[in-house]
Amino acid sequence: MRSKQRTVESCVAQIPDGATVAVSGSGGGLMEPDYLLAALERRFLETGHPRDLTVVHALGIGKLGSQGMNRLAHEGLVKRVIGGHWTWSPKMQAMAREELIEAYTLPAGVIMLLMREIGAGRPGLITHVGLNTFADPRHGGGACNARSTEPICELIEIGGRPYIRYLPFRVDFGLIRGSQADPLGNVSCCREAADIDAKGVALAAHNSGGRVFAQVQRMGDRGELPARAITVPGILVDAVTVDPDQTQTHLGAYDPALWGEAGPRHAARPSGDGPAGIRRIIASRAADEATPGASVNFGFGIPGGIPAILAERGLLDEIWVTVEQGMHNGQLLDGHLFGAARWPDAIVSSLDQFDFYSGGGIDIAFLGMGEMDGAGNVNVSRLGRDVVGPGGFVDITQNAKTVVFCGSFEAKGVAYDMIDGGLKVSAPGAVPKLVDRVREITFSGANARATGQRVLYVTERAVFELAPEGIVLTEVARGIDPQRDVIDRIGFRPILKGEPAPMAARHFAPAPAHGEAA
Repeated sequence: MRSKQRTVESCVAQIPDGATVAVSGSGGGLMEPDYLLAALERRFLETGHPRDLTVVHALGIGKLGSQGMNRLAHEGLVKRVIGGHWTWSPKMQAMAREELIEAYTLPAGVIMLLMREIGAGRPGLITHVGLNTFADPRHGGGACNARSTEPICELIEIGGRPYIRYLPFRVDFGLIRGSQADPLGNVSCCREAADIDAKGVALAAHNSGGRVFAQVQRMGDRGELPARAITVPGILVDAVTVDPDQTQTHLGAYDPALWGEAGPRHAARPSGDGPAGIRRIIASRAADEATPGASVNFGFGIPGGIPAILAERGLLDEIWVTVEQGMHNGQLLDGHLFGAARWPDAIVSSLDQFDFYSGGGIDIAFLGMGEMDGAGNVNVSRLGRDVVGPGGFVDITQNAKTVVFCGSFEAKGVAYDMIDGGLKVSAPGAVPKLVDRVREITFSGANARATGQRVLYVTERAVFELAPEGIVLTEVARGIDPQRDVIDRIGFRPILKGEPAPMAARHFAPAPAHGEAA
């Protein structure tokens, strides 16, 4: 059988004007087919084609300002983007803001699972995920600007209950990545830091009658890898292109710890020095909610510092940690490489991980909080003038048994003086984050009440809890005046059930020296 290895130029030359292109991968360079994306950009800049593409991606792809989706942010190249997370591509965000493209965002798990449903020939993805959020057709259906007028989902009823049907569409090309392939096109991710959604993207494109191009770091011989090491079988792959300079992540070369080949097979201390300042206070208070034996998810941003706090307390190996990129346990990486882990116990595809989440597999989820309001709603998907997208936020928060939101009380200019066991406001923030009504609903307080979720909102100066009758102010930091520093500075009236309890003094203590217990 003829080898499927092709040049990258010959691959992208097959993509015509108006095609729909699905791209696998995640921020930080995880499974990012950037060699293919760079070639596609070069072809457009040299020839003006292809034009008017529809591009679909579930998680953020790029390196803040370069690579990934940034390569496609040229006027004329892209007509429409359906993305789960946009912040890795500020250039594409700008195009959406300036109405140069049709812009949609949907939950990342929804996009991945929709790829699988398209590939399976089923009538789209029918799910409860997204109800009463920005993805609900009653609240915009994921449209992010005035140009985006075509519905991509609809509300349906089954057994007297509402669901969202995310509509299927033809996928003309799938761009995926692995670490190694063979001449038949079998693709292995055995040296990658994640699997993400490579198989789902390939299935959708192939079974739509489209084509799949895989980027790998090296070609091997047929049979060189065990059959169990193949992630995407060659029947789904039309061409393989080799990038000998491909790196595992944006950190650079291949780290065997990131695919679990070497190192300790137990929970390890998170990388870095742990959170500091306000982020440490919030992460420390949130960490109190982690219970031994719980299935736990940590989100990007402030929650990413919680594992370090739990490690300081000697509790990290008492919980089971997952993130949407498919990691189970291990030394979670923070910052730009959030989603990867050194020495994980298991790596599954994001498709399988989101099925686990959708069915309620998470006991406690710790997520960020851009804005929250008196109805208990939270916004992380639309901040300022830019579309941000939720990533896995909706899939996770809508289905976890307990949700702990973590965010600063105010933004832009807020400053504190640290006191013994607490803090005092020395300068107020110019931007309120606890508002009358969030700009966009990424998490629905009404849904949480209906399903009986326990929901906490943790800031550095106060803690709130969602109750059937509204938002209850439960804790305030020592040195903070509840009326002046909290109630008078938010856009709604919280419920008081007696005096709020003081936040524990240990949350305001400096980080212990390396090797000391917290």
